[in-house]
Amino acid sequence: MASGRMASPQSSSRQSSSLSSSPMSTRAQSLQVDSVQRWMEDLRHMTEVECMCVLQAKPIGVEEDSQQGELIVGSGVSAGDHVARNNLQTLLRRALVVSTELGKMFQRLEKGRWQRVHSTAVRANCHVRSLVHEYSAARNTPPEMQKYEKSLLEKCMELTNITERCLHTDDEFFLKSMREAIHEILTDVSDSFSNMIDMALANEIRVLIKQIESSDSLHTIGSAISNLLSLTQDGPQLCSIIAKEGAVVALFKICRQDRFRDLYAHALRTVASICCVEEGINQLEKVDGILCLADILTDDSSVEAARAEAAAVVAQITSPHHTSTQHLASFLESMHDIVTALIKLCETASCGEVFLLASAALANITFFDSMACEILLQLNAIHILLQACKDRQRVDTPYSKDQVVTILANLSVLEQCASEVLQEQGIERLLLLLGEKPSSSSPSEGAACERVQQKAAVTLARLSRDPDVAQTAIQLKAVPRLIELCRSPTERNNSDSVLVACLAALRRLAAGCPDSIEAADHQQLIKPRLVDSFLLCSNMEESFV
Repeated sequence: MASGRMASPQSSSRQSSSLSSSPMSTRAQSLQVDSVQRWMEDLRHMTEVECMCVLQAKPIGVEEDSQQGELIVGSGVSAGDHVARNNLQTLLRRALVVSTELGKMFQRLEKGRWQRVHSTAVRANCHVRSLVHEYSAARNTPPEMQKYEKSLLEKCMELTNITERCLHTDDEFFLKSMREAIHEILTDVSDSFSNMIDMALANEIRVLIKQIESSDSLHTIGSAISNLLSLTQDGPQLCSIIAKEGAVVALFKICRQDRFRDLYAHALRTVASICCVEEGINQLEKVDGILCLADILTDDSSVEAARAEAAAVVAQITSPHHTSTQHLASFLESMHDIVTALIKLCETASCGEVFLLASAALANITFFDSMACEILLQLNAIHILLQACKDRQRVDTPYSKDQVVTILANLSVLEQCASEVLQEQGIERLLLLLGEKPSSSSPSEGAACERVQQKAAVTLARLSRDPDVAQTAIQLKAVPRLIELCRSPTERNNSDSVLVACLAALRRLAAGCPDSIEAADHQQLIKPRLVDSFLLCSNMEESFV
């Protein structure tokens, strides 16, 4: 798993030592090179690496009787506050150094730069041996990991030896065969190293989980949770390791004990991060995590921060991006309570972040079950959401508006939605959302604005099945705005999805009120097939407007 995390080569902050200026011209010449001179050349690379390893492993000021190395976790509470995090970060940093060297080897091997290939192999070998030695000294490593360590060290030595052989010949046929052999060994080294690092990370993660499970100190548990949360930011592969080691189970144990109420929000935020991978969701399912989330969301004594983070977990596990949906079966059992609590949280949210988390969870829920939409209508959700849009303290970004209009788009499938939208002056709000523009050059904000425009047009098209809605939309000048979005690429941020949605909304309005569209617009935007109108507008120059 670590291969995906560390495989891509990155530029090192340290510059390689200069190599000999010219390669040997013949094998006979290379054999005549003085062995001491050879050793001196290699020593420059080896000592450079060794100096770095010594400086990292032996900090100044360590007491004489201290046997702790770089990767040792202290057993005391005071040490556990920061040492565990440092160990994991050090392990990742050292692993990245090795991964970078291996990446350089692949590149230099392809170019046939044999001296550089060998010197890089020497450096990688030193780094790997140093890391393995320090970690073995600091930990009682499991037998399976010891097997990988032994195999890895043997392959590293083989890699060093075989690359050295390539320095002593210019025989192209021999070098070609060696290139294939080295590539195969290098791939084995990379895989073995990744497996070993995954095992080492899992070993360190177990230390953090043990702190969560065995300690009664809020400070110690909170520190361990912070370390786990920090690790989840390093990507899905590390999240998978964290989930497999039982972190989700340990965190929900915290969330089921009243004495740890102050840690609920922190623990749930970490759960949400872990649940970006299927393993995390599977663990949540096994410990009835959905029931625990429902309890926190519906508990009036729960602080807003805890309920907001519970909403974040709900948003994560109901995300349409997940391929597995088995966990949603148990979610349906608690859905009414969860939806009720989430819309209430939207109504009472004290800030934009809380509203965003609650509305994102609701938006995801409306995708997979129509019953959720019916529950929301019964709970006066349209009024709550449209009122929230007028409150800059709650709905303050395109991301929040994206969630609101997503919910409205899914609710608009139900016939009774149209009258409520009219009653709440929702058509005016949809037209405002059609004009959503990014306030910065951020690509993510631009994408959010596109989604807002697209879904506002989709909602308008769906609601316009009702003649009263269509008439109201026309009176509020929806047609000119939709035409502008179709004809002006910059107005829709060059988005094809916005164009399709606007064409569909225009055609829906034109079907009910043909007189609302001028002849020229009807000829280009309504009369042709949708795909022809799309091609016409998508290839349109800005000067056409």
